[in-house]
Amino acid sequence: MTQEELDALMDGGIDDLDEEIEENNPAKENDETETKETVSTESENSEKIDPANNSGIYPPPATEEHQVVSQLDEVTKDSEEKASEILDIMDEISNAMLENEEDSNTVLKTLEEQKALFEKLSNKFPNIEVFKEQLAKSEEAITLINKNLENAQGAGDNIMMAMDIMQFQDIHRQKIERVINIMRELLQYMNRIFEGKIDDSKRVASAKHLHGDNTEDLVDGEDDLDALISQFAGGKSE
Repeated sequence: MTQEELDALMDGGIDDLDEEIEENNPAKENDETETKETVSTESENSEKIDPANNSGIYPPPATEEHQVVSQLDEVTKDSEEKASEILDIMDEISNAMLENEEDSNTVLKTLEEQKALFEKLSNKFPNIEVFKEQLAKSEEAITLINKNLENAQGAGDNIMMAMDIMQFQDIHRQKIERVINIMRELLQYMNRIFEGKIDDSKRVASAKHLHGDNTEDLVDGEDDLDALISQFAGGKSE
């Protein structure tokens, strides 16, 4: 506190001191202005919420496209069918690769026999180049067959892994079915809780207008009430 502020306080100039403090502290006014603007913005945003809009906390209309259990049933059914089709295709691929592996082993056996023959001929007749050439070709063919066999075995292993992974899809389907069953049981439980002994067709209709409703059709005031009673009494006297 400065000497001027202290003198003003001692002289009783509190109002002047407050005005001076406010002038020296414009941040307070800015904070109050920002607070008012924030409150005003929040109020405007809250007024923009449309109850008719099916977003936020408002549920969607009870139409066929929003039937949750029905859609989940379709998902589980389609998922099971597609998974079965994929497994059948992968099984056919696996069987075809096993057949190709067996055929490759047969070809490999023949090539090994040819290699052994050309080795003997090449050793016995070293000056004949054709034996050496056929021996080299047999060795090259054997190398290619062995490589194809390795690739086929690796592909077969990958197919088996993929089929094992597809089993998780069935587990997911079972989880969805469990959710569906829980939802159906909950619905049946709620129906039993709210079940009444009086048939709905025999119930008294709900009042369209109650005191406190914001509508022009309310019976309000003693004059209107007296007129209603008089009208009712006159109707009975007739």
